[in-house]
Amino acid sequence: MEAAAKYVGIDVSKARLDVGVWPGKERFSTDNDARGIAELVERVVQLAPRAVVLESSGGYELLAAGELHAAGLTVAVVNPRQVREFARSLGRLAKTDRLDALVLAQFAQAAESNDRLPTLRLRDEAESEFRALVARRRQLVQMLTAESNRKEHAAKVIRKSIVASIRGLKRASKEVEGQLRELLAKLPEQQAKAQQLRAVPGVGPQLCVTLLAHLPELGQLKRREIAALVGVAPFAQESGRFKGRRMIWGGRASVRNVFYMAILSAVKYNPILQPHYQALLERGKPCKVAMVACIRKLLIILNAMLRDRRPWNPNYLLDLQHSR
Repeated sequence: MEAAAKYVGIDVSKARLDVGVWPGKERFSTDNDARGIAELVERVVQLAPRAVVLESSGGYELLAAGELHAAGLTVAVVNPRQVREFARSLGRLAKTDRLDALVLAQFAQAAESNDRLPTLRLRDEAESEFRALVARRRQLVQMLTAESNRKEHAAKVIRKSIVASIRGLKRASKEVEGQLRELLAKLPEQQAKAQQLRAVPGVGPQLCVTLLAHLPELGQLKRREIAALVGVAPFAQESGRFKGRRMIWGGRASVRNVFYMAILSAVKYNPILQPHYQALLERGKPCKVAMVACIRKLLIILNAMLRDRRPWNPNYLLDLQHSR
């Protein structure tokens, strides 16, 4: 009788890696440092698992995931909320690092058997730096917004400090933007995509770099898949005779949040989105619902452009939508 395929789940914290193996209940732990990760890789390779799953943990998982991938294993880094919902479906309400590791291993088996396991794709050094700079730019924008809001109602005694902070944040933002431009010039494929995206009315520099850094699947998936990945695909809420409102759920919040800001301009100047947005409002749709629908349409347009390697052409895109 053929032995059952093994799956490994790894719960990640700053100091420790807790490992669970499924089927079975084998568990062990290592330190989350160079020596501990070397031990982890050696032991996991001996298990010859079909897949290894780690939770996204603010970057603490990156070194272990990279080393496991380099050892030739199938590795996936998954959303913690997705795994927690899976644990609840199993009746696992308790939460400890060791229990979480075992649940991750069970999740790996279920996701892989249903072809829903997002396997890890390692970026080269330039792509990793680009992603880090985009994340830093977003952080600086958030801090600058927060300081600007504080300045409006700040007491005189702290206003000088806030103004100095705003100046410093603006300087830092310009430096990061300069680094982004320099790095983008070293990535010809990304630069070509950037030129293609920026030609679309409503796609500004912030949305462009966010898509390149945090949505590499753009142009590679079907329209419903890319919408679900970003979290702008409406899911049905139906049971028996009950027909609830469709709602969006999950997805990549960092990408979706930037889309929200970009769509404010897109619905005014984009020749496809502007009439679509007005038509939704005239049908009585709430503003937020209309905005989300326009985000989804813009995302599908960008996905089709990169997939077909076509420049921005409203007539072609309208014909493409009518043909589906």
